[in-house]
Amino acid sequence: MSWRLLLPAFLIVATIAFLVSLGFWQLDRADQKRAIEASITRANTGVIELIISEQELLNKEFYEVRLQGNYLNEAQFIYDNQIVDQVSGYYVLTPFILTGQSKAVMVNRGFIPWNGRRDKLADINVDSGQTEIQVQILNPIKRIELKTSELVREFPVIIQAIDFDVIEEISNISFIKVIGQLDASAADGFIRKWEPYTGSIEKHIGYAIQWFLMALVLGLIGIRIALKQRNK
Repeated sequence: MSWRLLLPAFLIVATIAFLVSLGFWQLDRADQKRAIEASITRANTGVIELIISEQELLNKEFYEVRLQGNYLNEAQFIYDNQIVDQVSGYYVLTPFILTGQSKAVMVNRGFIPWNGRRDKLADINVDSGQTEIQVQILNPIKRIELKTSELVREFPVIIQAIDFDVIEEISNISFIKVIGQLDASAADGFIRKWEPYTGSIEKHIGYAIQWFLMALVLGLIGIRIALKQRNK
C-alpha cells in the first residue's frame, strides 16, 4: 500500500481513537459525579449537626450544618460576574466567626442582579449580633480570571475569584478554607437558587454519545473509502 493511502488511513484511525477516548472521558466524568451525588446523599440523611470547631468543618464537605456565631458586616466581598437564570449579577460573601473560634467561614448569602447598574450595589448590610445559621459546606473552586482586576481595600471588595490568600491579605481575617452556602429558607440572604454541586450527569452522557457517534460515522466513512480503493 502506498504512502498516499497509508497517511489518510492513519489519520482516520488516530482520529477515531481520539474521539473514542473523549467519549470514555465523558463517561468517567459522569461516574465521578455519580459518586459525588452519592456522597451528598449520605452526608444529608441524618440530623443537621451543630458544628462548634474549625477543624470539624474541614471534614464536612457537602454536609448541611448549623453554625453559631456572628457575621462580620464590615468585611464583606462581592463575588462578581455570576449568572443566575441568564441574569448577570454577583454573590454576596460575608465572613462568619464561629463562637469561641478565631477563624471565619465565608458564607455565600446569595445572588443579586446588577439590573444594569454596575455603579451601585444593593444594600447588603447584615446584623452582626450573635445568631445561628444553616449552610451547606463546599470546598471552594478557584475559577480562571479572564481579566486581573486591581483589588481595593474599601469594603465591600469586588473580587473575580475566590482566592483565600488574597482575601485574607485584604481583610486581615483568617479563614477556614471552605464556603458555606446559606440555606434558602434562612434570613439575611438574597436569591439562593443553588445549583447541584455536581452539575448535570446527563450532559456528560450526552457528550459521550456524541463522541462515540462521530467515531462511528468516521469509521464507516473510512471503511467506504477503503472498499472503493480496493475495488479499483
